[in-house]
Amino acid sequence: MDKQRNFYKDVLLGVAVGDALGVPVEFKSRESIAQMPVNDMAGFGTHDQPPGTWSDDSSLTFCLADVLADNYDLQKIADSFVGWLYDEQWTAHGEVFDVGFATRNAIERVLRKVRPDLAGGFEVSSNGNGSLMRILPLLFYIKDKPINERFAITKAVSSITHAHVRSVIACFYYLEFAGKLLTGNDRFITYHELKNEVSSFLNSTTISPDEILLFNRLLKENIYELPEAEIQSSGYVLHTLEASIWCLLNTSNYAEAVLKAVNLGLDTDTTGAVTGGLAALCYSHETIPEHWKLMLARNKDIEALADRLANKYERNN
Repeated sequence: MDKQRNFYKDVLLGVAVGDALGVPVEFKSRESIAQMPVNDMAGFGTHDQPPGTWSDDSSLTFCLADVLADNYDLQKIADSFVGWLYDEQWTAHGEVFDVGFATRNAIERVLRKVRPDLAGGFEVSSNGNGSLMRILPLLFYIKDKPINERFAITKAVSSITHAHVRSVIACFYYLEFAGKLLTGNDRFITYHELKNEVSSFLNSTTISPDEILLFNRLLKENIYELPEAEIQSSGYVLHTLEASIWCLLNTSNYAEAVLKAVNLGLDTDTTGAVTGGLAALCYSHETIPEHWKLMLARNKDIEALADRLANKYERNN
């Protein structure tokens, strides 16, 4: 890791800015957004929130980061999600205005004392993007561990809300990609290295080959060569992962990447957040347009949280 870079701010600000750009147009179709493309931080719209408001994507990212800044503890991570949903902790303006069904149901199970790694849905239908959108801070805890440990810990943290192996693989791929960006890897080199590394690892496990096949556009093909019409941006975890990698590889700076993500339509806040985390690791939070960061709700609290993460993980290196 480059000691001059604040990767902790990259992750937290990268996710939150991408999320906030997408909040006003969430659920709008690609065609309707194309009539008036998103090109700046705006407000109101879908959720009637002021400019710079981030959603559950960032809230749960901050909950995870907050616990990790003290220590990795799966129960405390799960409990922090309860604190968000029921006590409005880590909300932009003291209100939970957006939460997915699978996430809500899982958090209710945590409240009923279900073990955290068994709280998320195991069904094929439980493969929304609710664990992918919040997983990025885990990078700092797992980055120096062996690959099988990285996978196991990712599985546990995803499973608090999304326990199906498809969601777990998506989170794992995303964190593996982020881990390479952390060491200064070029994004295209990273993409091609992961084809071999992630494929080899997954094929060495007991995971069904049919599940691994679903990731072929990332692991076997060159997803960046696909036209936009073939990139989907729904709330399905695989769509979000593919869209974020496609946006990252088809742009050349942070702003371009997150705007491309948001303008894909539908689950705009999550596509923006997931793309934004990688894009900020790629280009640094310092390249995020300054007025976007200034407009961001609770930006000082977010920076303070990043500093706590830095104090924890830089000290351990």
